[in-house]
Amino acid sequence: MGARSGAQFLQGLRSTKRQLWLEGERVDDVTTHPALAGGAQTLAGVFDRLHAFPEECLTPDPETGEPLNVGHMIPRSVDDLKRRNRGLQRIAEATVGLMGRTPDYMNVKFASFAGRWKDWLGADGRNEGGAHNLVTFQKRLARQDISLTHTIIHPTIDKSTDSQILGNRVPVHKIAESRAGIVVRGARILATLAPFADEIAVYPAHPLPAGAEAYALAFSIPVDTPGLLFMCRDSAATPGAAVFDRPLSTRFDEQDAFVIFDDVEIPRERLFIDGRIDLYNSVGTTGLRDNMTNQTTIRALTKLEFAYGLATRMAEAIGDASPVTQEMLGELLDYVEVARSAVLLSAEHGRDVGDGVWFPDGRPLAPMRSLLATWFPRVNEIIMLVGSHNLLATPSRRQLDDALLRPLIDEFLHGARGVDAEERAGLFRLAWDFVGSSLAGRNVLYERFYLTSAARNRIGHHLRNVDRSRAYALVDGILAAGRKAGGFSKAPSERG
Repeated sequence: MGARSGAQFLQGLRSTKRQLWLEGERVDDVTTHPALAGGAQTLAGVFDRLHAFPEECLTPDPETGEPLNVGHMIPRSVDDLKRRNRGLQRIAEATVGLMGRTPDYMNVKFASFAGRWKDWLGADGRNEGGAHNLVTFQKRLARQDISLTHTIIHPTIDKSTDSQILGNRVPVHKIAESRAGIVVRGARILATLAPFADEIAVYPAHPLPAGAEAYALAFSIPVDTPGLLFMCRDSAATPGAAVFDRPLSTRFDEQDAFVIFDDVEIPRERLFIDGRIDLYNSVGTTGLRDNMTNQTTIRALTKLEFAYGLATRMAEAIGDASPVTQEMLGELLDYVEVARSAVLLSAEHGRDVGDGVWFPDGRPLAPMRSLLATWFPRVNEIIMLVGSHNLLATPSRRQLDDALLRPLIDEFLHGARGVDAEERAGLFRLAWDFVGSSLAGRNVLYERFYLTSAARNRIGHHLRNVDRSRAYALVDGILAAGRKAGGFSKAPSERG
């Protein structure tokens, strides 16, 4: 089939009878539910966007020639990496980077897995079945253009004991073998995009200790698999609101769900890892991190550019050219250009990882995992400071359309330099939806933790940086120079 259209995507959602609860009720059709329909339509637009920009967003299947979503590409050169970046940027533009889990997020991950499929064989080469299942699934993911969600984190029950995985009944674990495969039970968080996904993948996150074979699982199954339940958080959408009043939260709530596996059977052909702790603990070394961070930095770059444009337009609308505001706008622009540099450098210095597969250079991308988590809260703060009380003085669509109120609004709530009242209201309502609404609160929490915390990423970056030879050589050079000079502590003029 190849890359789907938006209509095909929506039809797929309608035909899937998942067990999904939202605010106390089971949702039968996610495409028509008031709190979910806006997100469904936005994602349909993402699928249609691929066909609107085919040169950038579509790539031929290397075996069949059919057009595939560019996120499924397994790059074979620096040019491929650059082309994929252009396509991912086009996709991010559809939601100005506010939807962090559009399907390309998982597409890039599984293309990364398939590109390094030999890593899934294990050191002893005995996980042939799992590696074969992984490659087969990735091809089907691409050729059927499946919308995929995932869940990788164990629920927090008691932080003093959660790390004691052995015997813990809460995390997903195997409880039995079946004729067709295995049976699993437990829960995981957090399945972003769950209402709009066709399948859900489970794969490794934090390493497991010896003896935890029952927890060492990786697989993908349809979201309507018996025993699979999704409980969504409260909606951040605003059903019934005018798009003018809530331009983001009416359309861009991608949702998040708690996932329960109530004795779910996983067919054997859907298993990638079954009890192999060595494989489970090594998935992070396969190149996944670099490809994932590449996709998400492109998404974040788009969001940063949007925030910079929005804040600048707000300042212009109220004639604010003060040094304080100009400095804050410059700070936003700094974030934009650092993120852009990371994306460009990672492709330009891409590397061959074997078998003709090319991955982006992880060095410029690694810092983004902690920087983005700290930048986005600051981005929101800057927009609040630029907007100030004006964020709370924005007439609604109905007020603007009221014959009695409109002349007064035009007189008393217009902007500077010819900005009329409707344009000003639109800008500041957009800004409030970005920083002050329920969706804004969810999004800033997402940015802080979706790649784990900034602190954990900094620690991991340092520990993974095992080649410190140049840094040490620079230090050793100065130490050697001091020794050669005899270690004098006095200035030359004092030595006589």
